[in-house]
Amino acid sequence: MNIIFLGAPGAGKGTQAEKVSEKLSIPTISTGNIIREALKNGTAMGLKAKEYIEAGKLVPDEVVIGIIKDRLAADDCKNGFILDGFPRTIPQAEALDAMGIVIDKVIDIEVADEAIANRMSGRRVCSACGASYHLEYKKPAVEGVCNLCGGELVQRKDDAPETVLERLKIYHSETEPLKDYYSRTGKLKIVEGQEEVADTTALTFKALED
Repeated sequence: MNIIFLGAPGAGKGTQAEKVSEKLSIPTISTGNIIREALKNGTAMGLKAKEYIEAGKLVPDEVVIGIIKDRLAADDCKNGFILDGFPRTIPQAEALDAMGIVIDKVIDIEVADEAIANRMSGRRVCSACGASYHLEYKKPAVEGVCNLCGGELVQRKDDAPETVLERLKIYHSETEPLKDYYSRTGKLKIVEGQEEVADTTALTFKALED
């Protein structure tokens, strides 16, 4: 089964993609990871991406699509794959179609912006060991101090409220239109994100079976 996961940053689509990957024994393909892999392996597309990254520019669609195409040709994708973080825009979705890639299901994890902002802005990470916490859901024993190593807990720049709101704004303008794009094909399934990850996972598997 070939699956795309959609969802705003912080909606938990990456977690759900991993759960499905484990159950179906198919790889999860994250754009960021495969770009890093292409850079490491020195592929033709990886070297092109490197030029843009070193110049501090965004990697253009044609290079990202080339890297995706190379990755989907790998043996471990023969029985299916999960795309997480691609496509992000309508042109990327059209390019995927033009490659002849058939998508079976598109799962959109829906979580309200307010809940996402609360979830992400409450995250804290240990500056020493990288352990993660949450001011509401996973509090450290001592405020601001890591349970594991005693390091200082800090808020990542990506989790600052103003950064989260900006990322959500970009998602709504650039990526959310993909819901209509895939709805027209009858492949879109909407999953309402729940408080408990296990409950969202149960709804995700049900959506895949429908």
